[in-house]
Amino acid sequence: MPRTKPQVAALPVRLNKRNRLEVLLVTSRGSGRWLPPKGSEMSGKSRRESAEIEAREEAGVCGNVASRPIGKYVFAGKTRGNGKVGCRIILYPMLVRSVLKRWKERDERKRRWFTLKQAARVVREPELQDIILSLQSEPMIKRLLRRAV
Repeated sequence: MPRTKPQVAALPVRLNKRNRLEVLLVTSRGSGRWLPPKGSEMSGKSRRESAEIEAREEAGVCGNVASRPIGKYVFAGKTRGNGKVGCRIILYPMLVRSVLKRWKERDERKRRWFTLKQAARVVREPELQDIILSLQSEPMIKRLLRRAV
């Protein structure tokens, strides 16, 4: 499987009413599989800024994106000709401050909040599953949440 340049993704998180961590995933346009909002690094923007824009455009969320990535995973994507391509995704956690009612790709994707265990079950990539399951004890997430209080 050929490789492409790295892509960036935001992993939107929030505390629910029970004070439990949740993550927001969106469906892909083609297969409808669940994944974090992701895309190519944008010209003139940092990777962190690109991830923030992807979260707003694909998932309709705004918030604080960590300055450092939380991890990387490989995503098996498809090319326009239905060939397979391996994408290395650099993942940035994002503390969601607001959820938009209208956003750019609202007619192209579904979005849904998941508990960590639910999210790990619905994503296909083993590395992404591990990252999601480790969020509860991740120091970077704890720092993001402290800033929210």
